[in-house]
Amino acid sequence: MSHDTILSTKIRRRSLLASVAVIAAAAGVSSLGVNRAFAQEPEKPSEIIVRAWGGSWVEALKAGVSDSFTEMTGIAVRHDLTEDNEIQPKIWAAVAQGRVPPIHINWDTTTNATKSALRGVTEDLSDLPNLKDTTDLAKPVGLEGYPIVNTYGYVYVLAYRPEAFPDGPPKSWKDLLDPKLKGRIALYNDGIGFHFPAQVAGGGSLDGIPDDMQPCWDFINEIKAQQPLLGEDPDFTTWFQNGEIDAACTISTNAREAKKNGIDIAWVVPEEGAKFDTDGLWIPKGLPENELYWAKQYINHALTKGAQQVWLDGLGLPGVIPGLTPPADLIGDPSYPVTPEQFKHLIRVSSKIQVEHESEWFAKFKEIMQG
Repeated sequence: MSHDTILSTKIRRRSLLASVAVIAAAAGVSSLGVNRAFAQEPEKPSEIIVRAWGGSWVEALKAGVSDSFTEMTGIAVRHDLTEDNEIQPKIWAAVAQGRVPPIHINWDTTTNATKSALRGVTEDLSDLPNLKDTTDLAKPVGLEGYPIVNTYGYVYVLAYRPEAFPDGPPKSWKDLLDPKLKGRIALYNDGIGFHFPAQVAGGGSLDGIPDDMQPCWDFINEIKAQQPLLGEDPDFTTWFQNGEIDAACTISTNAREAKKNGIDIAWVVPEEGAKFDTDGLWIPKGLPENELYWAKQYINHALTKGAQQVWLDGLGLPGVIPGLTPPADLIGDPSYPVTPEQFKHLIRVSSKIQVEHESEWFAKFKEIMQG
């Protein structure tokens, strides 16, 4: 990935970081106790551990949030690339057994994070000063307070290689059923992002979620005959770069990453719509008090305009701080929704419904694909 823009932004920001006071002002950082900063604040740990996704995801987080947090505080940030679904039971077990959790901060899907919040294993973040500057997107729906903080939104687009679609961009998810695409499409290995548009493409309605999703499973059965590749975020980027796939249901970030690396690729929101969701940050219970303080400082820093601008430029996603400048290549793009009209074409299902049914949906998807 070319990080020229990100790096130059970082260097410009670094040149401003001459003192603690300037750091706070330049990065827009509001310390949890900025007036008493560096007088009474708790002892600093040598590092904090942030779980992250790999590839361009962790690179963007490092460039936008982690590096500047280290510059501001002197605390190193270690990124743990364990998959979110793998680390979840480890955190739950640690909290249940009264042990210190394996990470300080989890960068997580809002749905997964909501499961942890409902389980009571998340710290309350409602005292973060920078929450006052965020849009409604930052607030987790259906939960009391801020057991998690949403940090941006994203769309599961239909990404495609134009040369594989000589008659023009795909208009429907049903275009993936073209025989020439057999073995040349990709989906997430649990089907995330695909269930809802599959429901519509299979002839069902969104009102049928979650009680009547047979149309979804019927369509996924049809897709299964296409022998799709199944993977995670870094896989999609690699597959597009290696020319192994022609189309994928993937987060727009992965398609954009391949495009930045010289691959001829584009993406659309098909006529059935595309899933819109959010990711967020949360802190597991059980940290020593001083480490909890600094973990909160990290999330508070992630809610500053300076940090969000660099972080989300890297990901090409709309954030939760007003006034962010969209990347030049995404102005007006349906994968970077900012207007009510753009949001109308996206599918949003409540976190509560997703939490209650996601495990069952994932299991059904895997059962079909392995059958």
